[in-house]
Amino acid sequence: MIEAGTYHTLTVSRISDFGLYLTDGESEVLLPNRYVSLEDNVGDQKKIFVYHDSEDRLVATTETPRATVGQAAFLRVVDKSVHGAFLDWGLSAKDLFLPNRNMAGRLEPGESYVVYVYRDRVTGRAVATMQLRDYIRNEEPGPAKGEEVDILVAVRTEHGYRVVVNDRWWGMVYDNQLFSPLSIGDRARAFVRKVTEDNRIDLSLQKEGYDEVQDSAGRLVDLLRSAGGFLPLHDRSEPQAVSAATGMSKKVFKRTAGYLMKRGTISMDDKGIRLTEEE
Repeated sequence: MIEAGTYHTLTVSRISDFGLYLTDGESEVLLPNRYVSLEDNVGDQKKIFVYHDSEDRLVATTETPRATVGQAAFLRVVDKSVHGAFLDWGLSAKDLFLPNRNMAGRLEPGESYVVYVYRDRVTGRAVATMQLRDYIRNEEPGPAKGEEVDILVAVRTEHGYRVVVNDRWWGMVYDNQLFSPLSIGDRARAFVRKVTEDNRIDLSLQKEGYDEVQDSAGRLVDLLRSAGGFLPLHDRSEPQAVSAATGMSKKVFKRTAGYLMKRGTISMDDKGIRLTEEE
């Protein structure tokens, strides 16, 4: 079944003056001429994204949206009407509709907001909502401790940032785990530090243990190369200076520097660390 708001891999069933008609064996959807090349032929398979056009017809595109059904995203308001707002989701021919009933507070054109994309049960259209709690829940088991996940920063709280984890769960990145800036709407990779019995997910932006040191070692070497082989950081540097320069905690920096010194990659004195040889 060809549905709006998601990708499909379909077969070219026929070619018309308007473009290619693609089929899943049961129904067809038009891929307009602006997305068609002279190399396309009947029988070819094409991966496309499907949405409803302004006349409520399903249509295909080869463009890449910023979010599909089942995903959260940070999207900019491009227009408003009495019925809702329209968001730029990366398609040149169509904006994503955010109905009034799905808003949370007043929206301003030009500003961006965290939304979730779902398929309306009545119309079949892909629409947006700011009521994330209707779709992001921790009612089922989430990722395991140590697992790498994708996060979207959604809410600033008193103790850190509430984030959407893999478009499915809520998680927290606490301030004491922040060694580089975060802002609402940022996407980042993170690592699960703890999952509680009630499925609360605590996250870190850095790996822990030996994996963390290996990961941080590569980043520290890259920073040294970018800085001409020297950084004014050492064992007695203030934690804030280390965090600002490297995005690491003082503890991780010291462990990483120790690891690299043992390998002969860097040296350290009371002026800072120096790159001594390439890894």
